Amino acid sequence: MQANPKHAGAARWYALAALIIILDQLTKWLALNLIGPGQSIYVAPFWNWVLAFNTGAAFSFLADQPGWQRWFFSILALAVSAWIAVQLHRQPQHKLASLALALIMGGALGNVIDRVFFGAVVDFIQWHAAGYYWPAFNIADSAITVGAVLLVIEQLFISHRKS
Repeated sequence: MQANPKHAGAARWYALAALIIILDQLTKWLALNLIGPGQSIYVAPFWNWVLAFNTGAAFSFLADQPGWQRWFFSILALAVSAWIAVQLHRQPQHKLASLALALIMGGALGNVIDRVFFGAVVDFIQWHAAGYYWPAFNIADSAITVGAVLLVIEQLFISHRKS
């Protein structure tokens, strides 16, 4: 019996999402075990390792809420990931869109794991320049951001040319 190429194509994107989750969780585990609370470790003139827990979303959106946001963002990420899984299964041959969606799914699920176990997302990468500090982030956040940028590029330039 021969494997359906559509299933094989989707499996490649699911594997990429799983790899993002593994890298994200591994780096967060390292941060939790190597960086103390309140500690800042110099890496480069624009980069520090820090340990932060974000109970909100991007840029600590809704972090000041009493706790409902933990489950709201977890359920939202699970729903979006389920939708992405369906899209990857339907059209795995659309390489750029599938890459973008796999990155977003892996990042979203990586952060869900933190929300379930810690009640917050573990952030540890801090960039800064000229006295201005970017909010701390992690590998999952990076994957989501790169995926979103790739999705915008695909929608604005690639899919427009196809139609």
